[in-house]
Amino acid sequence: MLLPLVLVLALTPPTAAVTVPGAEHQQLARLADLTTTGTTVSGHTDPADWAGLTSAALPVPAAVPGIQIDGYFPDTSRTNTNHGWHDSQFVLRLPDRWNGGLVVTGAPGVREQYANDRAISDWVLSRGYAFAATDKGNTGAQFYRDGRAMEEWNHRFTQLTIAARAAVTQRYGRAPRRTIATGISNGGYLVRWQLENRAHLYDGGVDWEGTLWTVAGPNPLTFLPPVLRTYPAYLAGDPSAHAAMVAAGFPAGTEFLWDYHYRYYWDLTQRILREEFDPGFDGELEAGIPFCASGTPSCDADYSYAARRRIAGPSIAPVALTGKVKKPLLTVHGTYDVLLPISQDSDVYAAMTPDRLHRYYRIEQGTHTDGLVDAYPDRLRPLAPCHRSAFVALEGWLDGIDPPRSATVPRPNDVATCPLS
Repeated sequence: MLLPLVLVLALTPPTAAVTVPGAEHQQLARLADLTTTGTTVSGHTDPADWAGLTSAALPVPAAVPGIQIDGYFPDTSRTNTNHGWHDSQFVLRLPDRWNGGLVVTGAPGVREQYANDRAISDWVLSRGYAFAATDKGNTGAQFYRDGRAMEEWNHRFTQLTIAARAAVTQRYGRAPRRTIATGISNGGYLVRWQLENRAHLYDGGVDWEGTLWTVAGPNPLTFLPPVLRTYPAYLAGDPSAHAAMVAAGFPAGTEFLWDYHYRYYWDLTQRILREEFDPGFDGELEAGIPFCASGTPSCDADYSYAARRRIAGPSIAPVALTGKVKKPLLTVHGTYDVLLPISQDSDVYAAMTPDRLHRYYRIEQGTHTDGLVDAYPDRLRPLAPCHRSAFVALEGWLDGIDPPRSATVPRPNDVATCPLS
């Protein structure tokens, strides 16, 4: 069992002795507060990186003193310009009051290494964990230019885990007793992949709406083109379009979210992911034609993964998921997710995974980004409290207490809580 917070270990090695193995460059700073309250002021985070991922009501814990190491591993791409550095940047936070554990994350979407600071880092630091996060090796809407970019995501997560474990050992005088992988969206995908393929590095993981990639489908290239074709017809009043949207995985009751996701997520996500796995679809174009009408040549609204699987499938295969996790995994996913619809993602992944190692919680009225809860407080609920409940359940599971069985979790009266049973 992890040490209670009141029994945390004292510091042993001097902070100057801590190095991150394999890093090309690192900067170490002693901070009075490693949470976003302190790092926003000191310049040791980037609020733009985590904007929109959490609701305004998510509490920030009291100050957590410790050291922060920012740095990067050798890389040749330069999509991440934080600090004037190149890609493969990381952040490592080592609290003075350590509970013996390490949490490793990867950025959601195509964000940078600070994206999980508000949603995950603040809370796990307050519980005494060391925290490490990677930018996945490439960032931004043109991440695909890095070449086999998603394969690098998995490599960089593994690389950081190994390096962070060594740095933690230097800092505290012993190796972490528990290493937990967690992440949101593309970061959740990384958790799944690591527990399938690099499970020896971890004790378990918590997957917050991870992206599902399979060669046979479903994957984002199977469900995004139909909605891009159908949504304009829905707006135009086509009576059959609503049923087609629902059939594509976007459930009735989520209509109030569709326009926002069409304008900001569906089109861009389809084009950049398709460019990663099937760049030849649009010939000499790069990531297609934004918001093209169906019937336009090389339009992603008309992309057919079934027709292009012979080309795209071999590119997806190295990053595909099998469900064969080898360490305990808990998944939380909102039923109102209209970027990665639950019926096309975690429902499918749960059926792929062994019952003895997976717990799955379908969170009623949860959507893909908690920032939208502030706009629709009566129709949405945040997933951050559910991620925290799942994390605590994983802690118990690793201590021999079987977590609540997989279930659909109804909206509680107080959405700041998330009872899983």
